[in-house]
Formats: sequence, structure tokens, C-alpha cells
Amino acid sequence: MSAIIVVGAQWGDEGKGKVTDLIGQDVDYVVKFNGGNNAGHTVVVDGKKYALHLLPAGIINPKATPVIGNGVVIDLDVLFQEIDQMEAEGIDTSRLRISSNAHIIPSYNKIMDKLSERSLGDRLIGTTGRGIGPTYADKMNRIGIRIQDLFDESILRQKVKSALEQKNFTMEKEFGLEPVDVDQVADSLLQYADRVRPMVFDCSLEVNKALDAGKNVLFEAGQATMLDIDHGTYPFVTSSSPTAGGACTGSGVGPTRIDRVVGIAKAYVTRVGEGPFPTELLDQTGEDLRQAGGEFGVTTGRPRRCGWYDAVVARYAARVNGLTDIVLTKLDVLTGYKQIPVCVAYDVDGRRVDEMPADQTSFHHAKPIYEELPGWEEDITGCRRFEELPVNAQAYVRRLEELSACRISVVGVGAGREASIERTALL
Repeated sequence: MSAIIVVGAQWGDEGKGKVTDLIGQDVDYVVKFNGGNNAGHTVVVDGKKYALHLLPAGIINPKATPVIGNGVVIDLDVLFQEIDQMEAEGIDTSRLRISSNAHIIPSYNKIMDKLSERSLGDRLIGTTGRGIGPTYADKMNRIGIRIQDLFDESILRQKVKSALEQKNFTMEKEFGLEPVDVDQVADSLLQYADRVRPMVFDCSLEVNKALDAGKNVLFEAGQATMLDIDHGTYPFVTSSSPTAGGACTGSGVGPTRIDRVVGIAKAYVTRVGEGPFPTELLDQTGEDLRQAGGEFGVTTGRPRRCGWYDAVVARYAARVNGLTDIVLTKLDVLTGYKQIPVCVAYDVDGRRVDEMPADQTSFHHAKPIYEELPGWEEDITGCRRFEELPVNAQAYVRRLEELSACRISVVGVGAGREASIERTALL
């Protein structure tokens, strides 16, 4: 039996989908435990690309049971569009399981999300406008709608009415919009009740039973450490906990069941949306990284901000998550650079800071202190053993391992599942 958590160790888009799919070939359950369709995973298998948003990356593996845990918020329209697309491509989705406690994204929260962002003006967060934040807010305010509510029409209509009493007031009085009709929302949700019913289960019970039976379970995060609602660059964060602790609360599995925590980090860093980013490159080098790495959002298509590897962030992610391993992705994108800077510390108003600043203002003012490492010219996409990498590429990986305070167990050298170098087995 093995329980493995896979989390992003930067600001997201590190390649969690590929890694989850890679490890997922040998697991029995893949559990998505946070987020919604505000972030996507790209999985490439035998040259074919699959863009996943709500479905766990394990859906590609016919041997694994994919699970959407209670910590996820679900847009039912998007879920079934994605299921239909997967089925059309020959992927069997009948194994999908959904926690009865997972919350639903109702249509009015998409409206509220966009209105909230608009009202912030130049202080905007950079959300995707898909209703994620307002749905998590409803969850905390105890006016949310859960998957299980689809099976009790009376309760569903009561909950929608209660939520809209507040939201319609805001839409009408503050923005001059027409009120949202209670029955229209309820009816649109109820149309999915029969289709979703066979997928619904007690996530905590089944996953714990699987572990008791000696099964391998992989817990898959959306977003990443630096976007965590508690531990990220607040307020420029997501609305859930994509850190290792979130895997436990988002699935109903206790922390004593976890064996390994794997952090995914690019060989450089990217970020989508607003917020501080110390190593960001606003020059042609940043654009070159963006183009070479295909750095455009899977879900939104937005160009990602690009910068050099930040070891301060990596050490922070290792500490917050209790990382046992790092998977370093996209090393091949750095081929061709004569020198590769790595951020080893920050300069904050003239002071050297070696660890993540404890306050927002200091991090906003942080300037990277770089160590330059020699690059390489050779094509590394065909390498499958660490020793096959150019000497400078090997040295780069070893130095990042040292600076990040965590072993680098796998190195990605291309987009496909097979384009990976395993230094230490993850399962």
C-alpha cells in the first residue's frame, strides 16, 4: 500500500498532469482533492494530447479509479462536456467517482465572480471568472450547494433561494442587473441528477477502505503551493488548499495514511494572473521561455509570465508540504542558454533574505539574488538515463536539488509520458 500526494511547488502549470499520469499507471485510485475548472492539466500519451480541467489525470489510465473529492467545486456543465469529449476520444469514464460532499458551482456564482473582479479595478486578482471563489465563499458561509442536494429537490430549491436572496440584492442594487430566477437555476441543476447519481459515493469511506486493502492511492492537486489560500502570495491566490494538508481535508483521509509527498517544479518558473513574482523576466528572454515552453494556459489560453528558477520558493514549498521528492519538469526548455541564473536568495530593501519573507510587503519588494550556472547546447529530449544528460545539465539538476532542500527524483525532458528520467522510484 502507498498513498502519494502530488502538489505543485511553484505557482501552478508545473506539469502535475503529466506526473500524475506517469505515476498513475501503477496506482488503483487517483483522487483530485481541490480546485475546479479554473486550472487544467495537459497529459500527452503516445503523441496524443489530452486537456483535462475537472477530471483527474488518472482518467487516462484504464486500471485506476478516478475520484473527484469533497474539496473540489464542480461546474456540472463543464464536467459533462469533458466526459463527453473523453468518451468521444475512446476514454472510458464509467469508473469516475464523485464525493457526495463536493460543492456545485451554480450559474449565479460565475456572474458574481466577474462582478467582483470588475469592482476591484486596478486591484484585480486575475481570476478566471468561472465562479470558483464565490462557490468556496458560499461553502464557508454555509449557503453552498452540494452534489447530494441534487437528489432532494425541496432542499435544493431552498438552498438556491437562500443564496439568491443575498446575491440578487447585490446584482440589482450595486450593478443594476436583472435578478436571477430561483427555479431556473434549480431546474438547470436538476437536469443532471439522474446522470450524476451512479457516480456519487462516500469518498472518505471508499478511499480509506482501498488503503486498508493495500491499494495504491494518488492524491492530485490543482493549482500549486504559492496559490494556496493560507500559504500562498495572498491575496493573489486561489480559493482552496492545493498543499499537502489540503489532500487530507479534501478527501477525508488522515495525515497518518500518507507515505510520500511529491512536489512538481519546472526547471524555471511561470505564473498566471496578478501578484508578485521576483524572478519574472519582462524582456525577450522571458518571451523566448514562453514560446519554447508553450507557456499558455490549458484552460484560459492566457500567456504565462516566465522567470528563472526560484530556490527560495522551492525551499518554502518543501517545508510547507513536507516534500519527500521533487519532479523537475521541462529541463529541455533551457537547452541553448550559455548561462542559466538561479535565484538563491532575495534582496529586500538592502537586506539579504534566504527564506520566504513572512509578510506581503517584503515579498513584493524582493529582488532576486542570482547564482549563474553554465548551460548546455545538446538536445536532451531523447535522454532516458541521468548519465546521458550533458555534464552541465546534470550539474544544474544537482545544484537545484541542493538549493531546494529536497531530492530531485525525476527529471522531465519532454512533453510525453515517456520523456522522463527516473533517478529515484516514486512508487
